Amino acid sequence: MNESYPVVSFMGLRFNLANDLAILISCILIFALVFWLARKPTLRPNGRQNVLEYLIDFTNGIVKQAMPGKEGNRFGLFAFVLFLFVWVNNQLGLFLQLDVGGKTWVRSSTADPIITLSLAMLVLVLSHFFGVVFNGAKGYLHEYVSPVAFLLPINLIENITNFVTLALRLYGNIYAGEVLLLLIRQLAFSGHGLLGGVSFIGGFAIEVIWQGFSVFIGTIQAYIFVTLSTVYTSEKVISD
Repeated sequence: MNESYPVVSFMGLRFNLANDLAILISCILIFALVFWLARKPTLRPNGRQNVLEYLIDFTNGIVKQAMPGKEGNRFGLFAFVLFLFVWVNNQLGLFLQLDVGGKTWVRSSTADPIITLSLAMLVLVLSHFFGVVFNGAKGYLHEYVSPVAFLLPINLIENITNFVTLALRLYGNIYAGEVLLLLIRQLAFSGHGLLGGVSFIGGFAIEVIWQGFSVFIGTIQAYIFVTLSTVYTSEKVISD
């Protein structure tokens, strides 16, 4: 699939504006959503407040499954923000893919491996940081040679594989979904005359169905990403 994105250069570095715009739009949408849901909280929750509390309980439940002790109390907000960020970015390209002048200006940023690798790197760095915070440097390093010293190479390799699979799983699913959506749209406009009308109606129907399925896939992938992130963090935070 040939794609073209607007790119700017700064100090020898090239930046993909499609990713930047998608992340900016996602942050605005998330802030607006949470602000709207959290307005005028009451002791007896109303409809909007119930939605927000359900989301918080949902992400807190993910954390508690991996870290049932007091350690998990620090990661509830992180899981909540991470889930919303990944979920909104997964859905963005389905409903707001903007193509102008032969360039794609807005799409799902999680359809780019650079973004998913960056998110995985964030999780990796935080997990190691809090591993030192909770267990001290000595306890953190001891986990690499536990239960026996010759497991050190395996434990090091596991850190790399966790990082790569966390990033590529999310990227692969979202990118494949957007590619199929583009192919369906091309199918809808591929015919001419009577055949064109049939292909448009058929392509439109398939696109609606696929978008609904992609929303489900994007939600599942956000859940999996946050779940695995908390599991990997718990492995560093909770000492055996």
